[in-house]
Amino acid sequence: MRYLIAILGVLVVFGLTYAVSSRRRNISYRPLYLMFVLQVLLAFALLHTAVGELLIGGFASIFEKLLSYAGEGVNFVFGGLVNPGQMTFFLSVLLPIIFISALIGILQYTMILPFIIKYIGLVLSKVNGMGKLESYNAVASAILGQSEVFISVKKQIGLLPKHRLYTLCASAMSTVSMSIVGAYMQMINPKYVVTALVLNLFGGFIIASIINPYTVSKEEDILVVQDEEKQSFFEMLGEYIMDGFKVAVIVAAMLVGFVALIALINGIFTGIFGISFQVLLGYLFAPFAFVMGVPWKEVVAAGSIMATKMVSNEFVAMLDLGKQTALSARTIGIVSVFLVSFANFSSIGIIAGAVKGLHEKQGNVVARFGLKLLYGATMVSVLSATVAGLFL
Repeated sequence: MRYLIAILGVLVVFGLTYAVSSRRRNISYRPLYLMFVLQVLLAFALLHTAVGELLIGGFASIFEKLLSYAGEGVNFVFGGLVNPGQMTFFLSVLLPIIFISALIGILQYTMILPFIIKYIGLVLSKVNGMGKLESYNAVASAILGQSEVFISVKKQIGLLPKHRLYTLCASAMSTVSMSIVGAYMQMINPKYVVTALVLNLFGGFIIASIINPYTVSKEEDILVVQDEEKQSFFEMLGEYIMDGFKVAVIVAAMLVGFVALIALINGIFTGIFGISFQVLLGYLFAPFAFVMGVPWKEVVAAGSIMATKMVSNEFVAMLDLGKQTALSARTIGIVSVFLVSFANFSSIGIIAGAVKGLHEKQGNVVARFGLKLLYGATMVSVLSATVAGLFL
């Protein structure tokens, strides 16, 4: 039964994506089949084999160690504010982002990250049938973040046609920044974070290839990566540290605002209709939860968390997931994979603003296809969760 539901889920995702495709006749099916098979094989390897368990354990232990180092800095400054044994979300989950951001800056400065991103992107371009720029952007988005990635390709932003710009933005919304992966791992099981990162990378190409199919000619298939402005090591380090701090504070502010607003709306809906806003959204998203593989008796609760992620952000949804004690391990795993992406309404503004800051006209183009961007990124999350559900 599990496999029949998974097949149904994949067909639903492909059907809903095909329905909004802009150039159906241009869809190239061979790369789609190849990438989907890779998704299934990678999900099996990560979730169902000893090698995958070892890889995920190694990745998680690296971040656990890094977070312990970050904790040294946090405790030095804020240690007196935290009671022994008490976890303060801002201090323990968000502030370590500053340290991870600093490490990313060091890897960028030493040219290690650009080398890794470029050549992984070149390998991916052979698999996905897309251009070098699109493949580079997908890998870079998963490391640098959904707004910072556009800076690295700003020389080409103004030259891109609408369809290629869509693919770049879709990759940015479908992935997550490496700087906040450690924060996710403190909220949900690390194996679901790693699985989602890998599956979303291919899922982004699959969905974009259906919604927005095109071919890139040899003349157009160029990659021009913007070199970072020449700075001294400590100038760079200070900049990345401050960037990490800004991310932590922005996420904290959004959490305060969104959690409070959702509580207010839940109170209003409960008072008027006798049912909370989140439960109502849960019924709307329940069919998607079901085709992802969530047991029928848990689809409303799972759908509520999925909807919370879309209308607010993944942090709020992960907090809600952590409060759920009645959900099965399978449901928690499927929903966790769904939550690991930037697919929410606020990301439309973030991505459009990032592009607009580099090229005003292209920023307006992104704003116009913003809802289609969110639709596609959500389909990526549903596809990844459905594939992961096969092995949970």
